[in-house]
Amino acid sequence: MLSPERLALPDYEYLAQRHVLTYMEDAVCQLLENKEDISQYGIARFFTEYFNSVCQGTHILFREFSFIQATPHNRASFLRAFWRCFRTVGKNGDLLTMREYHCLLQLLCPDFPLELTQKAARIVLMDDAVDCLMSFSDFLFAFQIQFYYSEFLESVAAIYQDLLSGKNPNTVIVPTSSSGQHRPRPTLGEASMLEGVEASLFCQCLENLCDRHKYSCPPPALVKEVLSNVQRLTFYGFLVALSKHHGINQALGALPDKGDLMHDPALDEELERLTH
Repeated sequence: MLSPERLALPDYEYLAQRHVLTYMEDAVCQLLENKEDISQYGIARFFTEYFNSVCQGTHILFREFSFIQATPHNRASFLRAFWRCFRTVGKNGDLLTMREYHCLLQLLCPDFPLELTQKAARIVLMDDAVDCLMSFSDFLFAFQIQFYYSEFLESVAAIYQDLLSGKNPNTVIVPTSSSGQHRPRPTLGEASMLEGVEASLFCQCLENLCDRHKYSCPPPALVKEVLSNVQRLTFYGFLVALSKHHGINQALGALPDKGDLMHDPALDEELERLTH
């Protein structure tokens, strides 16, 4: 049975939204790179196994960063894989540094950029002291926001800096993901001195931004909810609020609630079977 979403969209829009072409191109590249091995069991079986792995979310393991960030499904799959592989860090109560978390990320994606890990750590630590220790759950939920919504957050940083400098929100120019990629984020010193920006003004700007980032921003209603609870806020205060928001985590759908973060019955059962 087709979903209501599928019935409401023309074929080409549905395929584009689900990034089917991305996966077809990747499957063909994988096929050509491994054609000698694949010829032994057939192309049909290869495509079946490839798309089964996409559905299961295991297709992103040990792949290059450009691939794991290529689609929302890939990003969610990577977040889920990171949680499942390393949740024992949280179970044991271990505290790790930013660089240690980065090493864990590189076990799943060898060329994972250090900059993204640093930005996630700053959400937890609220400043540039990224060598401090962090719990697994704190880092994971901050990392989720930073990784999944990275382009959106770059644009948010640019808007925040424009508001700090006193620009009229009606004239704020929202950068593209490429143009805003290397724009420096506000420092804690700047934000503390100015006590952030007016939340209602910030909210007005972000409503326009969400319209431009339909598939890579948190639900606008939840962003508005976060901003409606305060009169002023800093950039990192906003990111912390996003990372701790139960509704945003649910909407993204990659990780369980914080209270269930150390529980994965299916994986526990499999590990029990393998070790006995």
